Amino acid sequence: MDILVTYDIATDKKSDARRLKKVADLCAEYGTRVQYSVFECRVTPASLARLRAELEDTIDWNRDTITLYRFHGSINDAKTILGVALDYQTGNPWIL
Repeated sequence: MDILVTYDIATDKKSDARRLKKVADLCAEYGTRVQYSVFECRVTPASLARLRAELEDTIDWNRDTITLYRFHGSINDAKTILGVALDYQTGNPWIL
């Protein structure tokens, strides 16, 4: 299944940068960065559950927001790009 992961990690404190990097690194393990805080991912139900659990363990629940959008078809069928398109293709789910 294709998902879109978006996040807004609070970074008002110097120590918050580590949490922001961890969230970005986790998302990069599962998909492709298409904007600074946006990743397109092709996942299995099991890998989605792992990603969600890892993100839940990482964020500050009182200050951060992560939104996961699930697509019932291909994410490529659901998107329209205006301007410069990135050169990448969402591939098959990764078995982790």
